[in-house]
Amino acid sequence: MDLSTPTLFFGALVLAVAALRVFELNLSHRRTAALIAAGASRVPEPHFRAMVALHGGILIGCLIESWLRARPPGAGLTLAMLALVLAANALRLWVIATLGRHWNVRIIASLPLGVVSQGPFRFIRHPNYLAVFVELLALPLAGGAWITAAVGAVLHARVLQHRIRCEERMLMSDAEYRARMGHKSRFIPGLL
Repeated sequence: MDLSTPTLFFGALVLAVAALRVFELNLSHRRTAALIAAGASRVPEPHFRAMVALHGGILIGCLIESWLRARPPGAGLTLAMLALVLAANALRLWVIATLGRHWNVRIIASLPLGVVSQGPFRFIRHPNYLAVFVELLALPLAGGAWITAAVGAVLHARVLQHRIRCEERMLMSDAEYRARMGHKSRFIPGLL
């Protein structure tokens, strides 16, 4: 097992991402209770556990794979992927701040409490999913965990496909949401 400075730094980075996820889960639990008390309702999510397991698996997988590698990736790749991880987290935090009480890790039918179309939602419908996908692709690559990045990206795309279909079924059933957000791309303005 390699315990060099780059490997220790990468381990600390992964633990920091995991700690942010724990913070987000706690925030989400509090916001769920408040939303339900205000009249919102949970939407059944058959793929939620798979998504949670996948996110945890990518974090654990990239740690293990990076520790088993004979050498860390080059500094250029590491710095580029670190920049992507930081940008993705900045976008995610912007989403959380913009959605305010609506932000949640679960799908909550809170549209009767208002439609959010400012912040990153001015440009795309699903900036949070974009941020999480980029982060969970770039993070393993920052540690040279190519296999985790590739397998994780394929599985993540599959899980997101089901999750977004479920979420958009609920969102697009609201006339105000359709009017304000229906014409926007999901992930990349003007493309996807």
